[in-house]
Amino acid sequence: MANMEEVEQLRTALKEAEHVQAELDRRVFHLKTLYDVSKDIYGSVETETILRNFLLMTMGNFGVLQGCIILLDASSKEISQLVSIGMQDGDVDGLRKDVLALLSEKGLSVWTDGQLDEQSAAALSDRIGFYLPFRVEYECLAFLGLGEKLIKEPFNDDDRELLDTLVNNLVVALKNARSFEEIKSLNEELVAKNEQLEKALADLKKALRKVEILEDVKANLSKFVPNTVSRLIEKSPNGIIPDSKEQDVSVLFVDIEGYTKMCEQLQGAEVNEVIENCFSVFMDAIFANNGDVNETAGDGLMVLFLNEDRQTNALEAVRTALKIREEAARIKSEFKALSGPLTINMGINSGPALVGAAKFESYTGSRWTYTARGIVTNIASRIGAQATQGKIFLSEATAERVKDHFRLTSQGKFDLKNVSRPIEIFQI
Repeated sequence: MANMEEVEQLRTALKEAEHVQAELDRRVFHLKTLYDVSKDIYGSVETETILRNFLLMTMGNFGVLQGCIILLDASSKEISQLVSIGMQDGDVDGLRKDVLALLSEKGLSVWTDGQLDEQSAAALSDRIGFYLPFRVEYECLAFLGLGEKLIKEPFNDDDRELLDTLVNNLVVALKNARSFEEIKSLNEELVAKNEQLEKALADLKKALRKVEILEDVKANLSKFVPNTVSRLIEKSPNGIIPDSKEQDVSVLFVDIEGYTKMCEQLQGAEVNEVIENCFSVFMDAIFANNGDVNETAGDGLMVLFLNEDRQTNALEAVRTALKIREEAARIKSEFKALSGPLTINMGINSGPALVGAAKFESYTGSRWTYTARGIVTNIASRIGAQATQGKIFLSEATAERVKDHFRLTSQGKFDLKNVSRPIEIFQI
C-alpha cells in the first residue's frame, strides 16, 4: 500500500516536473525568438527594412508562409506603408481594403482595445489566420496579419502572448526609426539652409566686389589710380612717397582686337558698356593675382606685377592673362550687339625696371600714378602688339620663369620696333 502511494507521489512529481520543463522551454523559446527578432529590427533605422525583417523573423518562428504589416495614418485614414511576404496581389489588395474599411467603420476603438469583434474578424478570416491591430504612436496605427501555420494548428494564447511581446519591441524600433527620420529631415533642411546662406553670402560678396570695381572705373578709366599708390599714400600720412627704385617686375599689356571697328559699328553708349563690363571682370582676374593696373587707354590695359619673388611675378601675370581670355569668351555671349568674337591679345615681359610713384599737380588737383620705366616695359608693349586672334605672347625672360608650369611654343625671333636685338617670343 505504501509502495502505491509512493508511486502516485512520483507520478505527480513527474507531471509537475514535465509542466515546469514545458513552461521553461516555452519561456526559453520566447526569449530566443525575442532576441532573434530584436537583433534584426534594431539593426536598421529604415522603416521598411524594420517591417520586412520583423515579418520574416516572425513568420519563420511561427512557421507560416504568408504575412503582412500595414501602417495607417489615423487622421487621413490612409495607408502610409505596406509590406507583404508570400501573399498574392489579389489577397494583398483585398486585405488593404478590409483594413481601411475597418478603420472607417470602427474608428480607433479596434486599435485601442487590440481586439476585433466577431463580425470584423469574420471579414478578415478568409485572408489571414492571425491578425493583431496595434498602435505605434497616437496618429500611427498598424495591423499585423499572418497566414495559417504549416502544421495546421491554430494560433493559441501562448502564440498571442509572444506576438504581443514581439510587437511591443517592433513599436520601439519603429519609434526610433521615425525619430531618426525626423532628425535626418531636420538635418537635411539645415544643410540646405546653410547652402542657401553660403550662396547668398557669396553672391553678396560678388555684388559688393563688382560695385567696388565699377566705382573705380565708372568715372574715367584713364584716371584710374593703382592700388599700389593708394597703399603708399596710406602708409605715408604726410604725403611723402619713396623715390623710384629698380626692382623686378612682370608687365602685362592687354588689348582688345578690332576696337576701332567696334566703335564704328556700335553706338557710343554700347561701346562704353562693353568696355566697362570687360574691364570690370578683367579687374577681378588682375586683383586675384596681385596685379596693379598702371595705365588704361581706351581699349588697352598695362598691368604690373611687383612680387618680391621673380618667378611669382611671371606666374601671376600668366594666370591673369589666361583668366582674362576665359572671361572674354563668356562676355561675348552676354552682348548680342557684338557681331564678332571678343578677341583679347596680350603680351608679357619680365625683368628689372625703374618702379615708383609720381605725383602730378594741376588746377584740377593732384593725381598719383605708378609706373615701371625702361626697356622691359617697351618690350612687353611690342610683344603684345605682335599677338593676334586672342593669343598670349611671352618674352624669353618670362617663358624661362614659367616653363615648368605651362606648355609653351616658340614662335621664333622677332625684330621689334626700337629694340636693338631680335626677341624670341613664346605662345601659351
